[in-house]
This record gives sequence, structure tokens and C-alpha cells, in this order.
Amino acid sequence: MSTKKIQFGTKPTSKPTLAAADAWVESRNNDMKEPMKRLTIDVPESLHRSIKMQCAMRGTKIADEIREILLQKYSKS
Repeated sequence: MSTKKIQFGTKPTSKPTLAAADAWVESRNNDMKEPMKRLTIDVPESLHRSIKMQCAMRGTKIADEIREILLQKYSKS
């Protein structure tokens, strides 16, 4: 009976993944006038569902809609 040898490459590290993720985030910021910061909030599931459905009907992104609302409330006049 013959045995088949399988060679594996080197073990992947998390550094290339982190570098790739950082590069992706930076590439998203290139179109913006100023650097962006991430904001995470918790909302009730029913509110999230409503926002998501309305954005889907309008063909917009949730982030764009929320960003616009925040700008209307908090932008410098």
C-alpha cells in the first residue's frame, strides 16, 4: 500500500489580515473630506428592521441615512 504525501504551506498569520483590513478602511476614507471615525450603537431590533426596510426601498445605505440625520442635528452652522 502506498501513501500519498500532502504538503501544506506556511501557517498563516494575522498580520497580513490586519494589514489588509487597515488598507481597506483607509481606501474607504480617501473619498471623504476628513478622516472618518467608527460609531457603534445598539438599537431595538424593530427599529433596525424598520430602518433597513425603508433604506432598501429607497436604495440607500443605512450608514448614509444615519450620517445625514446626525449631520442635520449636529453639524456646525
